[in-house]
Amino acid sequence: MKKLFILVIGVISVSVSQAQNINDALRYSSGDIKGTARFQSMSGAFGALGGDLSAFSVNPAGSAVFTSSYASISLGIENNENDTNYFNGMNNSSNSSVNLNQGGGVFIFKNTNDNSKWRKFSLGINYDISKNYEDDWRANGTGNTSIGQYFLANAQGLRLDEISALSPQEPITQAYSEIGSIYGFGNQQAYLGYESFILEPETFDDDNQNYTSNIRGNSFKQDYSYAATGYNGKISFNVGTQYGDDTYFGLNLNSHFLNYERYTSLYETNSNENSTVRDVLFDNTLSTNGSGFSFQLGGIFKLTNELRAGLTYDSPTWMSLQDETTQYLETLVIDDTNGDFYQVVDPNIVNIYETYRLQTPSKITGSLAYVFGTKGLISFDYSRKDHSKTKFKPTSDTYFNYQNTLIENALTAASTYKIGAEYKLNQFSFRGGYRIEESPYADKNTIGDLKGYSLGLGYNFGNTNLDLSYSKSQQDRNYQLYDTGLTNTVAIDNSNSNITLTLGFKI
Repeated sequence: MKKLFILVIGVISVSVSQAQNINDALRYSSGDIKGTARFQSMSGAFGALGGDLSAFSVNPAGSAVFTSSYASISLGIENNENDTNYFNGMNNSSNSSVNLNQGGGVFIFKNTNDNSKWRKFSLGINYDISKNYEDDWRANGTGNTSIGQYFLANAQGLRLDEISALSPQEPITQAYSEIGSIYGFGNQQAYLGYESFILEPETFDDDNQNYTSNIRGNSFKQDYSYAATGYNGKISFNVGTQYGDDTYFGLNLNSHFLNYERYTSLYETNSNENSTVRDVLFDNTLSTNGSGFSFQLGGIFKLTNELRAGLTYDSPTWMSLQDETTQYLETLVIDDTNGDFYQVVDPNIVNIYETYRLQTPSKITGSLAYVFGTKGLISFDYSRKDHSKTKFKPTSDTYFNYQNTLIENALTAASTYKIGAEYKLNQFSFRGGYRIEESPYADKNTIGDLKGYSLGLGYNFGNTNLDLSYSKSQQDRNYQLYDTGLTNTVAIDNSNSNITLTLGFKI
């Protein structure tokens, strides 16, 4: 993994929060199938089953299915592989990480009153990784749009005195900080473009609002690097109960915590005639930290001795997030009069954005399972989530309102299908599963459907069990380099695999 963050020494700038977009909304609201090895080996199809600590992340009633108190801990090795294609430039990269996927326990309290239909109660706590952000890839090719268009798109329509230093003697650090604090993110980007000689104003009057780019032509060699790390996890506080012989209810109160760090770097060069700026190096870092809350309500019902059904409601997740960014820009300027020179624009500033809120959509899950006595089972889960309901808040904020409109138009409701099976032979358990997660995008092109399969093996020692799983998923996506100007996309074929080992024991 590349080193993600450059050491920053200097002034801290407080900016208007205008860096969030639809990609952030999806990143922080989506999750993967993690948790115990048994849960992963059946592709998470546990909504009507329970009896597993990660199962009550799907249906909180699953904790009451346990017949005795139980605890488990899970370690996982995850490998992420990306094949990228950018203007026919092909690259392959992969990275691995070791994680604590899950840890928790559930305590069972049986009702000794034989006249009561409330047979038992359960109290549980469980930690699960929802999303691992570890990712690393590179794309290069010869594109037809320059990074100069990014700075031009941010500058057009802004007054020159709002994107430039107060005087030639004003330090870059001070000018960048003041512009960000007073005018916001877009003006900062325009300042970088102007200070690096990428932008050329029509006039040098303070009220000028028209600019051109000093990068000319339509052929640009570009090399883009992406490196990210971090995780999205949750701790679930669970209470469950069994009513009669056939009905289970449960409630989860979930505490979410998030850390995401990303480094991107674009190096562009050209030999185009009349292009004053030939080389550009543009680095960006982003660090996001946050916390949130959600709850889940669920029930499991034995329709017959063999057939079970489950129903779960997942509330929206209400998250509070804060971003920090740094930027670095360097250009090679062609000057026939005084000689060529490199212009470095290094603000040496951490932009600390105002805390903002993100509300992810709710989800409904319906489940069926058929249990073949002590020999095995087969289980199916179906869930639906309307991603277009994702919202940045406060909605009264003009920028957030604009982003919410984009989300509403671009995203759609998506379904997830999961099927899992288990066969028991003496102390051994053999497991497998398959899942399909539909794209959250209405066009199905920005992010494609996710498809994955899983296998697993378990051994029961009596009071202790050891489980091993292997899962793999594949998904295509088109990654847009920047929000505006340089909007070329990198085609990414992502493959993600996990090996998880779980130790579980009765307590």
